[in-house]
This record gives sequence, structure tokens and C-alpha cells, in this order.
Amino acid sequence: MRPSLIKFALLSVGVALLTILLKLAAYLVTGSVGFLSDALEGIVNLVAAVVALITLRVVEQPPDEMHEYGHDKAEYFSSGMEGTLITIASISILYASIRRLMDPQPLEQAALGLVLIVVAALLNLLVGQILIRTGKKYDSITLEADGQHLMSDVWTSLGVVIGVALAVLTGLDWLDPVVGIIVGVKIGWSGIQIFRRSMGGLMDTAIAPQERDTVEHILDNQVEQEVGWHALRTRQSGSRRFVSVHLLVPGSWTVQRAHDMAEGLEKSVRQRINYSTVFTHVEPVEDPLSHEDISLDRSDQGDLT
Repeated sequence: MRPSLIKFALLSVGVALLTILLKLAAYLVTGSVGFLSDALEGIVNLVAAVVALITLRVVEQPPDEMHEYGHDKAEYFSSGMEGTLITIASISILYASIRRLMDPQPLEQAALGLVLIVVAALLNLLVGQILIRTGKKYDSITLEADGQHLMSDVWTSLGVVIGVALAVLTGLDWLDPVVGIIVGVKIGWSGIQIFRRSMGGLMDTAIAPQERDTVEHILDNQVEQEVGWHALRTRQSGSRRFVSVHLLVPGSWTVQRAHDMAEGLEKSVRQRINYSTVFTHVEPVEDPLSHEDISLDRSDQGDLT
């Protein structure tokens, strides 16, 4: 069973609050639209972190009568919302940057603002890496998306720092909003990618190819010589993997023998594929009907007249 990930979401919320204060302070002392764009993304980070916290609390609830397969799919709603928020932040940054580009303004107390932004970026870098590693380790798209969001914020801050520094050193005030535009486009693309991945999860995508290869290897090597298999189906929901397969056994076998073999195969798959639920369906190999139910859509609706 996956351990609780709530503490990582709480960490993300705390860091989001702290970095917002740092970025707003940097904007107030400098008037930089680049710093303003960074602060806007920080607010989105906070909203996304709170959404991730709520989502993980839902996901970690045990299965119930209304959700017999668990609540893991809630993670895709969270990451989809996060992708949407990142895209909205991108639009806001582009709007503010274009307006400032049309009316460049000199920057004040740039050194202090740069220091504040760098500190905020380092905090986001540290926590972002922690969230991404933890998300990948425990197959949590919510934590991974939140970590990717923080990393996009790090790149935002880096671009802003470069733009402000160049504007101060060269006296070309228009460099500040130009960097804001570049950053806005970059994080917008990140938001679209996260959103697309979330939509794929909501549509019940199959498990990763390498995981399916593992399942097929187990089936090929552990079934007895006279046994076959077909109709392998897989899907994933958050961290959970679901695998179903039909086993073709001799009709002369006892129910107990077929059951024991199926149980052994299910156990092997669960041991190799983390957080997996395995369903096997035993069929007599001699029955022609056993070979007619291998299509992807096995509903009877096509037979209705």
C-alpha cells in the first residue's frame, strides 16, 4: 500500500506562501513587471498546492461501496486543474508584459529585488525536486505535476533575474517585459502538457509498455505447457494498475488446479507491478466460445437487432 503523501503537499503549501511574500516584496520595491509575473505565478502555485493537498486527502481514502476501485482517479482532476491554472497564469503574464513593453518603466532598488527572487527560486528548486522524485517513486501524478509546476516557476524566476539584470546594466528598460513574454510562453506550454497528460489518465490509458511487457513475460514463462492465454487488458488510475487476462486450460482440469495456477500468476504480477489489481478468467481450451471473446469491445450491443 502506498504511504501517505499528505506531508509533501503541506510542504508545497508552506513554500508557496513564503515565495509569494518574497516575490511580492521584490515587485513592490522595484516595480518590475518581470517580478510581477513571477509573483502571479506564485499565487497560482499556492492555489495548485492547496488543490493537491485536498486531492491527496481524497485519494488516500479507502475504497467504499460507491467507489469500489478506490479514489485514485481524483489525481487526474487535480493535475488537470493545475495545468489549467498554469495556462491562465501564462496569459496573465503575457498581458502584463505586453502592456509594459508598450510603456517601459525604469526599475528601482533592483539589487534587493534580485536577491529576494533568487531566494524564492532556490526554495522552489529544492521543494520541486523533492515533489517530483516522490511523485515518480509512488506514481502520484498530483505530486509530480505540483513539482513540475514549481520547476517551471524556477525557470520563470531565472528568466526574470536575467531580464532585470540586463535592463539595469544596459539601461534598456524594454528588456524586462520582453523576458516576461518569453517566460509566459514557456510556462504556458508546460501547462498544456500537464493538461494533456491528465486527460489521458481520465480516458483510462493502458499501463506503460514496459509494464505490459513484464506481465506478458510472466504469462509466457509461468503458465503450464498445455495452458494458453489471451484477451490481456490493462488500465491505470492514478497509482493503481488494473490487469485482466483469460487463461485457457484443459477441460479435464479440476477447478482447484485451475484456481491454484491463476492465483500463482496473479501473485507474480502483483509482486512485479506496483499497486496492481489482477483479474483472471479461466476458460476450457476445447470450447470454441473461449476463442471468440478476445476483441477489445466485448459488449453484446453489436448483436442487438
